[in-house]
Amino acid sequence: MPGNRSPEDEFFDDIEAEEAMMEEREQAELEAADAVDTAGTSAEADPNDPTQILAVLDKLKSENEELKDRTLRTVAEMDNLRKRTAREMTDARTYAVSNFARDLLGVGDNLQRAIQAVTPEKRESGSDEFKALLEGVELTERELLKALTSAGVTKFNPEGEKFDPNFHQAMFELPDPNLPNNSVAQVVQEGYKIGDRVLRPAMVGVAKGGPKFEDVVKPAAAATAADEEPAVAEATQQQVPPQE
Repeated sequence: MPGNRSPEDEFFDDIEAEEAMMEEREQAELEAADAVDTAGTSAEADPNDPTQILAVLDKLKSENEELKDRTLRTVAEMDNLRKRTAREMTDARTYAVSNFARDLLGVGDNLQRAIQAVTPEKRESGSDEFKALLEGVELTERELLKALTSAGVTKFNPEGEKFDPNFHQAMFELPDPNLPNNSVAQVVQEGYKIGDRVLRPAMVGVAKGGPKFEDVVKPAAAATAADEEPAVAEATQQQVPPQE
């Protein structure tokens, strides 16, 4: 039924209709060109004249190359259009819930604040009704995070990473000579992503006054790899049986 057709079906129907129109237009142009050539040369054409035969062959080759080039261009354009449409449809499915998910983050923040406001002492000394209420709030937060995860929303904590303005929002600077410069020293509020896009940046404090981030991270990674090599070599030697 026409009412049950999806937007994808209607879009590809439009593409097929456009292809048919382009083919009809090309055919009409070719027929018009053939009619003009026939009217102009029919009176003078000599089927036995080699010169005219060669001229006709050259003209046919030229027209064939032109049609081939136009066909290849049309095919390439339609293929690019299909790929772009498929990519846009995938993005639409992935990020369609972005606005709704962003609104739910505020609900999750309020639930987390309510849970953090209860100290361990209050949790232990509270009544059974209070404990049941607190457990209900915690369960609601877990279910909310589970629903967000099912929709493709993930939480990230960038503490210790290099500050990235695309994913982090700097709230303050923290002078500390022991931490790498321009690294995330403290996370005030964790961030959220949906797919590859930032749904809400993490609010962070940025370290200042320390060594360059690259000078600290790269040597540490190299030292870890160097420590692992002797262990791997030793394990390999233990696996090789002694020769008799």
